[in-house]
Amino acid sequence: MTASERILAALQALLAHFSALSPLAWVLNLALTVLAVLLALGAGRLARQMARLGGHRLPGPADAEMTVRVNRLARLSGWIVQALAGIAAVLVVADVWGFNLVAWWTTPLGARILAGLVRLCLLLVVSVAVFELVGLAIGRGMEGFADHAAEPRRRAQLATLSPLLRGVAQTAIAIVALLMALSELGVKIGPLLAGAGVVGVALGFGAQTLVKDFLTGIFLIVEDIVSVGDIVRIGDSGGLVEQMTLRTIRLRDFDGTVHVFPYSEAQVLHNLTKSFSYYVFDLQVSYDSDIDSALAIMKRVGAELQANPDFADKILEPIEVVGVDNLADSGVVLKARIKTLPIQQWSVGREYNRRIKLAFDEAGVEIPFPHLKVLMPERQIAELTGQTAAAL
Repeated sequence: MTASERILAALQALLAHFSALSPLAWVLNLALTVLAVLLALGAGRLARQMARLGGHRLPGPADAEMTVRVNRLARLSGWIVQALAGIAAVLVVADVWGFNLVAWWTTPLGARILAGLVRLCLLLVVSVAVFELVGLAIGRGMEGFADHAAEPRRRAQLATLSPLLRGVAQTAIAIVALLMALSELGVKIGPLLAGAGVVGVALGFGAQTLVKDFLTGIFLIVEDIVSVGDIVRIGDSGGLVEQMTLRTIRLRDFDGTVHVFPYSEAQVLHNLTKSFSYYVFDLQVSYDSDIDSALAIMKRVGAELQANPDFADKILEPIEVVGVDNLADSGVVLKARIKTLPIQQWSVGREYNRRIKLAFDEAGVEIPFPHLKVLMPERQIAELTGQTAAAL
């Protein structure tokens, strides 16, 4: 019997089976089928909800990383339960319509397929568990080291290394799990690894930018040039370093915009907050003001600001008044700077600007504004004066 004849015979037998059912049997079978499908869909949704509720009780801070982990766990749990419920629904629906699929699993072919599916499911569950536990262990371990670090800079460096180490470890786990799954499916791993080595060499030449990004990021972190929490400027963009991945650095500026740079594009990186910071003042006073008095006021205001309990811990050294820096068009530029803790220079600078404005107003020191002096020839002045007198 040919394949087409076997297919036609099977279809005829199936049609005869359905034709023998009574209308009541059709209604009951359809109702049970819909019920089984709804129960399978509801089981998956319930599993996702329960996993999301239970995931919030996992150890660790309730931050964005925890949210990502909980959502990933909820999706995976939903997929697993949905798949198991789907298989159960198929068996139930087949049995409702008179087809015994359970008996097929007792055949040699069915037994091999069932054993392979069970092993793949166990491999998936174990891989996901190891994936999450390793990520959690690395995160918690690095947090512990950071809590015991004496220097804030060391804590920032450990916070930067944590996601990188977690990414490398979890990528290795995913690759091993994939290879084991392929082995369970009967794929020979040896030739695959040999071919992967050749492909890796080819990709190494074609993806030199990716390799450069990775190596540059490693040196940036090892040499402690930048860490998470620093404020840096790359090109025309700047902001707070939110995250450093295996190949990119992410900055968030003051208005909330996120700038993502591959490490290879961060050839010139300006770190504004490493170890300490300075706030530089360029204050203009008018040419008629007493320069020495203005400089003395700047020193006095700086000393008063440093003595303030709200700013004493932020200021590392007394204000350094450099003196007259420039003779500008509208006034004399007086330069000074204050050394502060990292990231605190802007809050200190804003408060100093407020205080120096009040102090200059009180002492009568004029802060100039751009103005233009117009000189007219004497003949035009005389003509205008004559016209004004005639009009009067």
